[in-house]
Amino acid sequence: MAAPSGRSGRRLWAVLVPAALLCLAARAAEEPSTADFDVRPGGEVHSFSQSLGDYTCTFTYSAQGGTNEQWQMNVGVSEDNLLFSCSVWRPQGKSYLFFTQFKAEVKGAKIEYAMAYSQAAAGGQSDVPLKQEEFEITETTVSHKEGKFRFELSKLMIVAKTPRDEL
Repeated sequence: MAAPSGRSGRRLWAVLVPAALLCLAARAAEEPSTADFDVRPGGEVHSFSQSLGDYTCTFTYSAQGGTNEQWQMNVGVSEDNLLFSCSVWRPQGKSYLFFTQFKAEVKGAKIEYAMAYSQAAAGGQSDVPLKQEEFEITETTVSHKEGKFRFELSKLMIVAKTPRDEL
């Protein structure tokens, strides 16, 4: 399920999703995991992955300009093991790198909600979402749209449903 369209729908998601992710982290069956990594410019494709139990999140990108930036990835699984979350962001807020491509992929779950931001909340500033036409969401990936993406990325958030074992 993609984010609702329209301003009011985006505002609602902008409030509900961070709250849901915090609840996921607080009620995680396994401790949520946060890892720091460098986003490196130079035009080469780089990936960073993090796993928690049966679930994995992989962030793949190519960027230009500037120097390395410190980013973080957080993964968590809900207490009932029904939701897997993955967030990738620059804690300082805005990235000064130009992203030529990006993709976040989850393994072991199907995306229920995802959003990408050109600026992450920091220093009293709010998240600034990418326009819906700049990125696409499939069952397992969130990625840039060729020719539409405006090269700015500072945050990705994904909430995915885990498979349910039926008796």
